[in-house]
Amino acid sequence: KMHDSQRGRASPTAGSRLNAARLGSSLSVSGHAIARYLDLMVDLLLVRRLQPWSSNAGKRLVKSPKTYVRDSGIAHALLGIETVEQLVGHPVCGHTWEGFVIEAIMAAAPRNADAHFYRTSAGAEIDLLLTLPGGRQWAIEIKRSLTPKVEKGFHIACADLKPEQAFVVYVGAEQFPLRATVTAISLDGLVKRLQA
Repeated sequence: KMHDSQRGRASPTAGSRLNAARLGSSLSVSGHAIARYLDLMVDLLLVRRLQPWSSNAGKRLVKSPKTYVRDSGIAHALLGIETVEQLVGHPVCGHTWEGFVIEAIMAAAPRNADAHFYRTSAGAEIDLLLTLPGGRQWAIEIKRSLTPKVEKGFHIACADLKPEQAFVVYVGAEQFPLRATVTAISLDGLVKRLQA
């Protein structure tokens, strides 16, 4: 159970790399117990553990997975967020949007699609690297903004991996190019592309 004093802290809802020992210390349980509970929640499909991409030799890659509560409504309830106004002003808003987008994409993706994130120690990063049948890769950046911008780290990561498609999923409805190789698209638009 999450106490009121812990609701604003980084947690497995945040789509961040989880430090089980630190979280266990704040809850007065061991890091091993947190790891076991997390394994159980993954098995029960309550939590998604997004693994890092690890096939790029010569780059120093982040090796620990990211964790997301798969149902953003449960994540918000655990954090005591009851209204849209509270959510928009809460620091977890962008992170739970990211988790929501990842769940929607994975539900629409072909059954044998594979998902990772990509991050180097130098800061090159892709929020979701989707590998589709035949080995085709889509690089997906996720922004909770009406005016999405592509960060330098995303371009560097795309240069490293050379995906077939690169998208920025944002909260608007229009589709438009951000650069020659990157398209801003709504979540609904990307889901429809995957389903097609």
